[in-house]
Amino acid sequence: VGYSLRQGPLIETDFYNFEALNVPAHHPARDMQDTFFVDGAHVLRTHTSPIQIHTMESETPPLRIVGVGAVFRCDSDISHLPHFHQIEGVCVDRKVSMADLKGTISFFVKEYFGPNTRTRFRPSFFPFTEPSAEVDCTCPLCQGAGCSMCKHSGWIEIGGCGLINPKVLAHAKVSYPE
Repeated sequence: VGYSLRQGPLIETDFYNFEALNVPAHHPARDMQDTFFVDGAHVLRTHTSPIQIHTMESETPPLRIVGVGAVFRCDSDISHLPHFHQIEGVCVDRKVSMADLKGTISFFVKEYFGPNTRTRFRPSFFPFTEPSAEVDCTCPLCQGAGCSMCKHSGWIEIGGCGLINPKVLAHAKVSYPE
């Protein structure tokens, strides 16, 4: 569908991991209990979103990229590990809408989990997207009937999504002349 692969550094500066992504200084993600700090200015990246900033700084739109790689968070409970992998799609172009986003994600989910897999989008908040949503798909184990993997809901949360916040585009110096 026209996307190309990008990767980025595992150790990021505060700017790329937080500031450029509109994550304010008082945000809980910046707390020691949520983030692995290497030193005062560097962290183990907490998400793949810094890849979009690096890409927008070095390439000219229109852009269609997929950022992949390891991420690190101080989560460690029955449903989380402190090290996991993420995938993120980014599209920077004129007239991109939530309909484009939902169609692309639904297409990917069907290709990855099977043609009968359904998606749903729930309103949410992320400082780097506006509007934002959580994405669920029908449980690949029980096909939506309900099982212990999906906590008998029939759905699995697979990620967040949204249109890139204009503040993030400004940090990356992306603008389109009218």
